[in-house]
Amino acid sequence: MEVIAQNIANSNTTRDLDGRPYQRQQVIFETVLKNQQAPGMLGADERLVRVARIEKDPRPPHLIFNPNHPDANADGMLAMPNINVQEEMADLIASSRSFEANLAVVKNARAMALQTLAIGKRT
Repeated sequence: MEVIAQNIANSNTTRDLDGRPYQRQQVIFETVLKNQQAPGMLGADERLVRVARIEKDPRPPHLIFNPNHPDANADGMLAMPNINVQEEMADLIASSRSFEANLAVVKNARAMALQTLAIGKRT
């Protein structure tokens, strides 16, 4: 969500630290298969997803005609970041919903564990 927020915030940045227009960043995830050797769970596989790296989007900036802008070239064309704010917002919503779903799973697992402990106290 932080990378998406940076992309949205810099969607109109025509000059980054390197002097070129801001380049959209994207998160690259990887799946890790981890073998758990806990008692009672021998041979159980757990799939984890983690951030592998954050890389710049290779798409070139799009050019607009704006001869009055200080960053425009000699032809009056201004290089703007190739960021689609609607696409970024859709990614942000999907990321937020995924976080909420994972949080609900953790809350349900905790509630089930507490109920299991309560059964042991009654007997």
